[in-house]
Amino acid sequence: MSAISASQANAPRVPARQALQHARPGTPDGPAPLPPLRLTWRGKIVLIGIPLVLLAALLLSLAGFFNSPAKASDTAEDLTVTPTVTVTVQSGQSLWSIAGTVAPGRDARDVVADIVQLNNLPAGAVLPGQQLYVPTS
Repeated sequence: MSAISASQANAPRVPARQALQHARPGTPDGPAPLPPLRLTWRGKIVLIGIPLVLLAALLLSLAGFFNSPAKASDTAEDLTVTPTVTVTVQSGQSLWSIAGTVAPGRDARDVVADIVQLNNLPAGAVLPGQQLYVPTS
């Protein structure tokens, strides 16, 4: 028998529960509670400061986006009202025929695009009896 096994053989047997109590006094059923978390100043900056900076940047960018004016020109003098006439669509008419009748000197494609934009038409089709705003110039 070796020296190590001889010393283990002579040692008194201690139950596992008692060994736990000797290792951690005052906690018979489980591990000791952890101490409260203490943050250093760097930890506080990381945990609190960085999210606050990101939130502030997001709010500033959204404020700039929602407060920016939507304008079509730089000055009010550049804005003009498009002169229009109201046309009632007859059966057999299309946007192309209306554009050719109202503005024969202009390109029909441009007039059709203006009609679609002025009337918020989802498609190029029109129905008989429909009222359209058509640019005159």
